[in-house]
Amino acid sequence: MARTVRGGKGAGKKAAPKKAAPKMKAKATGKKRAAAKKQAAPSRKSSAAVGKAAAKARAKTAMKKAAPKRAAAPPVKKRVSRVPVARRSAARRTRSVTPPRRKVAAPRLKAAAPAQRFTVSHLNDADFKLDGLRSYALYRDLGIAAATGGLCQAHVIRLLSPCTDEVRKRHVHEPELQLIYVLQGWVKNEFEGEGVQMMSAGSCWLQPPGIKHTVLDYSADAELLEIIVPADFRTIELD
Repeated sequence: MARTVRGGKGAGKKAAPKKAAPKMKAKATGKKRAAAKKQAAPSRKSSAAVGKAAAKARAKTAMKKAAPKRAAAPPVKKRVSRVPVARRSAARRTRSVTPPRRKVAAPRLKAAAPAQRFTVSHLNDADFKLDGLRSYALYRDLGIAAATGGLCQAHVIRLLSPCTDEVRKRHVHEPELQLIYVLQGWVKNEFEGEGVQMMSAGSCWLQPPGIKHTVLDYSADAELLEIIVPADFRTIELD
């Protein structure tokens, strides 16, 4: 039964039923559906964009596989430092570097020396003869050339006085070694680059091969010991 309103202008009339509320709910439900549709639309777009990106990535991968591979660059050879160890820094000294191997020249084979035999020579004035290099000197052969197979020559020279212009001719010898020792008297010589040299008893000199020299003068009793290697050598007159 309907209620009656007491007092007032609307007394005795029935209260109108409330029907507006359900309509508001319907409107609210429609707004929710529209919002849901809006949210769904961008999600569909985003899924399409993702699909396109995946397709592009697959296409790039296929192109890379199809493209020919480039040849790998040859490895760069490292240079080995040749700076002396003393000049390297302390940090570099701790690192061991193997130096490149150098080709070692094969050792030269020495020519076999001729056989030698024992020999002795005693003083005998009859052994001094005019059969040597100079016509102004007497030579006493000590037998060394024969005993060594020509490896060395040794003789005693007695210079004949007086000293003439023939003696003073400038010349050179070409042995491997020439050693002279004054036994008695004196000899005055001049050597290229060394000047005039006075050699007396007990003097000894080494005459380098090819040095230009001149015998200037000597005493009447001048006697020399000369040792030459090899026994056979060449003498060249320059005047």
